[in-house]
Amino acid sequence: MTGANDDLIQYRINRAFETLREAETMIEHQFWNASVNRVYYACFYAVSGLLLKKSVDSSTHKGLRQMFGLHFVQTGIVSKEYGKFFSDLFDRRLTGDYDDFITFDKETALNLFSTGRDFVKEITTLIK
Repeated sequence: MTGANDDLIQYRINRAFETLREAETMIEHQFWNASVNRVYYACFYAVSGLLLKKSVDSSTHKGLRQMFGLHFVQTGIVSKEYGKFFSDLFDRRLTGDYDDFITFDKETALNLFSTGRDFVKEITTLIK
């Protein structure tokens, strides 16, 4: 990594992995909705680091999702499957955080965690 944003990019990578550990703790304690939230934020931190690496700015979560799609998914740098995963995870996080009577189950939380962990690793590889 080179440039003025190196420290911030590294911080975002570290934050992504730390947040994955938070998600794992939520799963261990059967807090399914909280685990989905933490998986989303782990992926969010990773993607924000990737966008910083490419000097792409976004001030909102929705904008970050759109810039990720435009600069990395549509160009084929990141698979369409991961693009769909991140977009779906964004929607699930919003639903779980803000809608009433939404409860994620164990299977959903475990699947999202597993894919999210792989997603963060892939994004980290692209950053380096």
